[in-house]
Amino acid sequence: MTDISDISSFADLDVDRARRRGYPEAVYCAGKTPSQVAGIAAAVRSRPDMVTLFTRATPAHAVAILDVLPDAFHDPSAGLLAWPPVSPAPSGGPVVVLAAGTSDLPVAREALLTTRYLGRAADLVVDVGVAGLHRVLSHLDLLRRARAVVVVAGMDGALPGVVAGLISAPVIAVPTSVGYGAAFEGLAALLTMLNACAPGVAVVNIDNGYGAGHLAAQIAAPSAISEISPEGRRGA
Repeated sequence: MTDISDISSFADLDVDRARRRGYPEAVYCAGKTPSQVAGIAAAVRSRPDMVTLFTRATPAHAVAILDVLPDAFHDPSAGLLAWPPVSPAPSGGPVVVLAAGTSDLPVAREALLTTRYLGRAADLVVDVGVAGLHRVLSHLDLLRRARAVVVVAGMDGALPGVVAGLISAPVIAVPTSVGYGAAFEGLAALLTMLNACAPGVAVVNIDNGYGAGHLAAQIAAPSAISEISPEGRRGA
């Protein structure tokens, strides 16, 4: 059993990340034991000023974290926990996350919650895959108001290119490991997204909802230039 009072043998928390990069620590739980994530949670508990996300948490990880941080936010479908549990007041944005199908929802929710816990207003639109284009077209007004759009899709992975051809905001494409055998656990969707014809599409790794949400939060951050008065800009 790992001694959760001393994590130095398996972890070194980046407690300065928020000051250095503007965004807080995140703990990738996959590959870690429940005892290890419990030790990390105990270390985080002593830093209530430090927003921390626990991603790719299994039910066993969640039990271990909640034993130490009982009030932590937990979304089982996304495999994500956050502490402190209340997301910061939103600034910048907005961000829209699209899930092509219901099977893509776990990754889409990981992207959505990451974006919100990094301080952006974000909306989730579900089940708008290319098998029924009328569904995504019915959300065009919302999409065209967004500063960044995350598109999560498996199967053929065609949705990000379609969306990028309809809006001016950057599109962050997330391939998922959803699909039949020839989808090769997301590789087919990844290659489609990398070869998107529409410009303005950035692609993250397969099932990487956290990476997509983080990038969306950075793109949609408040602009320092926009906060300067017109008089100040003229005098620069």
